Amino acid sequence: MSQRLIRIGENLNVVTKRYGEAMKNRDKKPLQELAMAEAEKGVDYIDLNIGPARKGGEELMEWVVKTVQEVVPNIPLALDTSNIAAMEAGLKVHKGKALINSIMARPERMDGMMPLVRKYDAYMIGLLWGPEGMPRDEHERGMLTAEILAKAAEYGIENEDIWFDPIIAPLNIQQQQLVSSLEFMKMLQDMAPGSKSTCGLSNSSNGVPDNLRPVINITFAVMLQRYGMYSAIVDAFDDKLKAMTSGEPNPTVDAIYKAMDGEAVDMDKLDQDGKNYIKTVRCIMGQTLFSDSWLEV
Repeated sequence: MSQRLIRIGENLNVVTKRYGEAMKNRDKKPLQELAMAEAEKGVDYIDLNIGPARKGGEELMEWVVKTVQEVVPNIPLALDTSNIAAMEAGLKVHKGKALINSIMARPERMDGMMPLVRKYDAYMIGLLWGPEGMPRDEHERGMLTAEILAKAAEYGIENEDIWFDPIIAPLNIQQQQLVSSLEFMKMLQDMAPGSKSTCGLSNSSNGVPDNLRPVINITFAVMLQRYGMYSAIVDAFDDKLKAMTSGEPNPTVDAIYKAMDGEAVDMDKLDQDGKNYIKTVRCIMGQTLFSDSWLEV
């Protein structure tokens, strides 16, 4: 079996109206209630996404970090903003080893953010998004990985502190990109021994009806985990995802692996969720065409 997937709760995000307003009004209660609820679900990190925060970002990030760690002091945070000064403000007050989410494979972003990794002894997500945007395949992902590694070495950052994010695309419009991410995961430890990995899992199901999104998210998480995905930024409240990526023996996970290898799967031995996951594997692998009714085929 795979190791347990490290879960980074994605739910505390400025774009969510309730939490965006709480940040604007410096209202601790909604943020602390959510953080405690995520903690109860056993997340390993809580992602704090304050957006670009161009105006007042430093004060906001400091306040949010203190607000959350006031009630969940033992859960480290993934600090999420493109504002470098705001990122540093959060790192200054963070208790424990924070995760910088994220550093693009662009010179100005790497030179702006990587010094903070060393200064504050943080982990960093190396986002495989280069000067030309999203990589087209696993080979371009490999090239961007090499660029991040080279720059990290300049700043004395160890592989173990880098979590590579291959960038997950939506299944409904870029199916081949999901396969490319799987192929990249097979290569990562050869390119960057000891490094970690993560992804924004819910990107895989963007644009799909809400009731179908968890099926894609869970299936793809299991597929990525098979090839060594260390962590994922996920919905903290998806209990099925937590169970399926726990690393415990699971016949449904075994069936997903069989389907990935093109082997026959006895669908009669699976419950409805299991059947849905197998159909989704076949869709991700390009064996069936995607449509919003892929589970009905």
